[in-house]
Amino acid sequence: MPRCTDLVKPTPDELFTTPEHGQSRNAETRPTRLDGYLTPNAQFYVRNHYATPIIDRESWRLALFGNGLERCLTLGHAELAALPQVSLIRAIECAGNARRFFEHDFGRQAGNAQWQAGAIGVAEWTGVRLRDVLALAGVRRDALDVVPEGLDEGRFARPLPIAKAQADDTLIALAMNGEPLPADHGFPARLVVSGWLGAASIKWLGRIEVACQPRYTHWNTADYTLAGPNYPAEPPADGVPVTVMPVMNVTELDRPAYLSPGAQVIRGRAFSGEGRVRRVEYAIDDGDWQDAELGEPNIPAAWVRWAFVWQATAGEHTLRVRATDEHGHCQPAELPWNDHGVLYNAVVDHPIIVTN
Repeated sequence: MPRCTDLVKPTPDELFTTPEHGQSRNAETRPTRLDGYLTPNAQFYVRNHYATPIIDRESWRLALFGNGLERCLTLGHAELAALPQVSLIRAIECAGNARRFFEHDFGRQAGNAQWQAGAIGVAEWTGVRLRDVLALAGVRRDALDVVPEGLDEGRFARPLPIAKAQADDTLIALAMNGEPLPADHGFPARLVVSGWLGAASIKWLGRIEVACQPRYTHWNTADYTLAGPNYPAEPPADGVPVTVMPVMNVTELDRPAYLSPGAQVIRGRAFSGEGRVRRVEYAIDDGDWQDAELGEPNIPAAWVRWAFVWQATAGEHTLRVRATDEHGHCQPAELPWNDHGVLYNAVVDHPIIVTN
């Protein structure tokens, strides 16, 4: 059995904040401290349901099994590393990112960890396509669901439909930003499921079941679902299981932000689950929406950096920012309540105080 610890990497206050609930296992990135397109491993947010397991790479094995495969198979790390490797730049975002704003809108907390907007990061992931690994065991034509399972204490598992599991950009990642996966981010191997909620990108991968029947776990029936009066249940789930992440943005300012008068460059990052961001707009106080400038690169299922110059005047101001993706999805002005507090992407008021 692997040894466990809450978190391995340092999470200093200058780089991270700690959301309420699960404080010892979660760390939220401070967007104001990001520099560059990729999120450094040392600054990447952490969302763990259980303590980080410490796993020996040489003795680690990945087991493939289930009635959706022609045969069972067990692979070691060296065998995975010997397969054709690919590298992709992709975001991983917790479905509960920005959950804290439900309390602002409705006067009560939803769900668990009360993230602001820092439970997202973009990295270059290197590994092998999941479909290439499954092919070694022979995928049956009637295979329906794939259930990856982690080696953490709770054996976290969440099913994927076979089509998503076999997509070009669904990886078993062995490296993150050119380095072996850090312990808190899934060493020695994790899934990266592009565009979907972070909970689908199972860390500390140990088992993969391929089934010819629908498969269910706690994490796609009783959590990580849109549940509540506005969402009809899809039994056995209590609501609508979350899959693709919505369009949203992160503003690289403290809350509230304290600025000086004069020309200020306001920056941020915008993201859309399986698409590319096409437009980012901003409004100051009651002013009209104006276009921010988009930088490069602008990678689908990752993010784009945006910026605009504001001539700040003394006083208290409100900034609003909204992103629109290439499919026409735009951040809404408001959202209905959901019990688990997932997929919050409404436009939020960002307070700015300008002082001499």
